[in-house]
Amino acid sequence: MTTLAQTMMTAARSADSGLAGPGELDRYPFAESPAVERVGDPVWETPDPELGRVGRRAAGSRGRGLHGQLVQQLGQMIVSGDLGADRPLVPEEIGQRFEVSRTVVRESLRVLEAKGLVSARPNVGTRVRPVSDWNLLDPDIIEWRAFGPQRDDQRRELSELRWTIEPLAARLAAGHGREDVQQRLGDMVEIMGHAMAQGDALTFARADAEFHTLLIQVAGNRMLEHLSGIVSAALQVSGGPIAGCDRPTEASLTHHARIVDALAEGDGAGAEVAMRQLLTTHPEVERVVPAPREH
Repeated sequence: MTTLAQTMMTAARSADSGLAGPGELDRYPFAESPAVERVGDPVWETPDPELGRVGRRAAGSRGRGLHGQLVQQLGQMIVSGDLGADRPLVPEEIGQRFEVSRTVVRESLRVLEAKGLVSARPNVGTRVRPVSDWNLLDPDIIEWRAFGPQRDDQRRELSELRWTIEPLAARLAAGHGREDVQQRLGDMVEIMGHAMAQGDALTFARADAEFHTLLIQVAGNRMLEHLSGIVSAALQVSGGPIAGCDRPTEASLTHHARIVDALAEGDGAGAEVAMRQLLTTHPEVERVVPAPREH
């Protein structure tokens, strides 16, 4: 096993234990499981129970402090429908019920406004916006939808979007024969192989996400590169057999390796076909997107 593979697998195990670990991939956050526990009853005594129904990820998973926790909680409540469209959000009320300062509430609402979830207007106050106004490509909103009532729609839409983005990115990446990128992609395949042999799904997922993110980033198209975070988010929240790289399999590993080989040969068409094959490793995907046409 290469030094990179050892470092990455150590980092993944450290992340799984909640400790900070070395390794370049630490900049990518990953969910530790495909499911999220939901808290049923509010912890606050309040006449308005809607503010207490909060979907919550494992404690400490984001590491963003009070500000991040409040964004997470309010965002999940809005996306899940607990706080419906045009619902007024009173900062003083939020601060009291979540026991945070007015500054934390104000900054959190600004973040949610940037995501299109709320709007703040003079003489009207802050209100929840309809789904049509949300930034549905925002990684946080992708995650919140994927673990809420809209999970099936979110995963289907992500799969369809990946079918649009990744085969094209693979084709374009073949025209950028950078040796450092080829080596890095090959390293990710090696790491996935070692991780699968050891039953280390977390390391496999981290290497898989790095592979797909890097591939899009080297396609030479800045608009596609801007969408790389969407693919990373899709891999984090897949939670089911929507695409071949959603879980470690020999077929998935083989298709990743074929993509690397095609890129090394400058074979754009071959890289595109291999990516399409990767995204249809599971038969269930054929109910989500049509079978690819050969060029």
